[in-house]
Amino acid sequence: MTTIDDAQLREIIETLLTRSPETEAFPRADSHDDVLVVIGRLRTAGNDLSAKLVIAGFTLQTIEHQGIEQACESCMYYLVLRRFCELPELDLPVEPEWSCRLWRI
Repeated sequence: MTTIDDAQLREIIETLLTRSPETEAFPRADSHDDVLVVIGRLRTAGNDLSAKLVIAGFTLQTIEHQGIEQACESCMYYLVLRRFCELPELDLPVEPEWSCRLWRI
């Protein structure tokens, strides 16, 4: 059984987003109800990484929304030292400048 570390998975994610950059980055999940809908869809995606990236609206660059730069590094779910999103439904290594529509402060 081969184990993929965070750096390798981060590279896989970047490759997937480069090859198929069309994700559901908009509309952003601004309300609690919006977040619950996205979370529910992520749960049904299970371990399908490509589906999770699309549903969460991942981008390789920071998104500005309502005058706020929404980068992973400024999200409440971001673990700085690990460069990781700890939102249970995502649980993925990320880069600081990436973004997803579940961004929260």
